[in-house]
Amino acid sequence: QVQLVESGGGLVQAGGSLRLSCAASGRTLSTYAMGWFRQAPGKEREFVAAIRWITGSTWYADFVKGRFTASRDPAKNTVYLQMDSLKPEDTAVYYCAARKGLETSTWNSYDNWGQGIQVTVSS
Repeated sequence: QVQLVESGGGLVQAGGSLRLSCAASGRTLSTYAMGWFRQAPGKEREFVAAIRWITGSTWYADFVKGRFTASRDPAKNTVYLQMDSLKPEDTAVYYCAARKGLETSTWNSYDNWGQGIQVTVSS
């Protein structure tokens, strides 16, 4: 089991930036993929980005390409989501997730989840 703790959310104006962090513990992550998902009120949880731990290769949802960047720091066992050019429609609870194996965009294929963190973008 992997324990995940997110941090770095908050309130920001449109056009601003935030960096989310997700600290992982409990397992060596070399065989894991890490995903970022979000859920806005009344909407389904949606895929944002994923990163394959061992290579650092990344994959993004179309609506965040060019604005969000996922990365990881193996020394800190932490993944990051740098969010730039934020829009009001990015407002949601953001979740970090981990799964053994390759990255996917399907939220229910991940079996380890953080508690979620609120990101609010004002217009």
